[in-house]
Amino acid sequence: MTTAAANRPQLAHLTAQLDDLRQRGTFFKLRVLDDQQAPVCTYDGKRVINLASNNYLGLCNDPRLEEAAIAATRKYGAGSGAVRTIAGTMHIHMELEEKIAAFKGVEACVVFQSGFAANAGTVSSILGKEDFILSDELNHASIIDGARLSRAKIKVFRHKDIAHAEELLQEVQNEPGRKLLITDGVFSMDGDIGPVDKLARLAEKYGAIMMVDDAHASGVLGRNGRGSVDHFHVTDKVDVQVGTLSKAIGALGGYVCGSRDLIDYLYHRARPFLFSTSHPPSVTATCIAAFDILEAEPERIQRLWDNTWYFKQQLTNAGFDVGGNTTPKSETPITPIIIGDGRKTMDFSRALFDAGVMATGIAFPTVPEGKARIRTIMTSEHTREQIDQALEVFTSVAKKTGVLQA
Repeated sequence: MTTAAANRPQLAHLTAQLDDLRQRGTFFKLRVLDDQQAPVCTYDGKRVINLASNNYLGLCNDPRLEEAAIAATRKYGAGSGAVRTIAGTMHIHMELEEKIAAFKGVEACVVFQSGFAANAGTVSSILGKEDFILSDELNHASIIDGARLSRAKIKVFRHKDIAHAEELLQEVQNEPGRKLLITDGVFSMDGDIGPVDKLARLAEKYGAIMMVDDAHASGVLGRNGRGSVDHFHVTDKVDVQVGTLSKAIGALGGYVCGSRDLIDYLYHRARPFLFSTSHPPSVTATCIAAFDILEAEPERIQRLWDNTWYFKQQLTNAGFDVGGNTTPKSETPITPIIIGDGRKTMDFSRALFDAGVMATGIAFPTVPEGKARIRTIMTSEHTREQIDQALEVFTSVAKKTGVLQA
């Protein structure tokens, strides 16, 4: 059989790299969801306990969000028809931005098509080549890409190392140009919480812009899920707050919160905002409904944390490495099970799936070589019975595959 690479050698390097992934045992195929995103659902035709979803609060299939989407579609139609700056700003878009700004306790908000677009679009638009970015070494890829697009000079400080961040600020404090200090609120692969309060005070000391990506803290930390900035009581010291609508909020998109001037500037200069069609009315309406639920039902977040601490403790008792040894210690519903070897990790993930648990293997280049892991995420909607069943599968499969000693 003739391969595409043989017919079109221009892309043969892609085939070679995929072959390398297969040899390493880290090549994967996408799992396909057959029904709703839920604690127990069907992937690739198999019923499994789902420990891989970002649906922290179970809002993806909440009936109130579904009804809001249907009502908005009937009223506004299926799509917005244009980018926001031409003809695509609907009243419902403004309503969502105003709701998020009020929720966060800031002047204004702008919604982007994704959290990635929010991060990359903001960093690349508010800085230029004469400026400096000081970034945690484990910050999200969207921050890294935005920094590169800005053409600013990039300084990377060791993970959560306040002293190193200050050293870098001292190095550049007399250089011309603006300085941006940026961190994740919750780090997406290890589940640890960024030192947002300490970095915010450092930024204030040196006159730097302070930016926090709160994608995995949104709906998880702070009052009613307001995020890490609220958790640390530093709203007045953070200039740029980024959040997501794609995880705990249960829908799709990202947003940036801050001063009115910041948001008006992003309306004029953020390229993902300027050159992407705005959210469909249905998605916008589901987000509005989700924030209403966050305000009204804080017990969802309490259930999330109760499940999280129970799951972590049981994994630790069983002998799994859930961080804190060669990797940062998880402090949130993101609980990595550190395996190390990429092939062994992916084989373990596949064996877990065969045994009825969906838990995704993560290997290089998403995480460093030697630090491959199963990345699990707990939700508020998992029952204790489901958690115990998943723990039993983890332990039995781990012993069969050599991840734990039998």
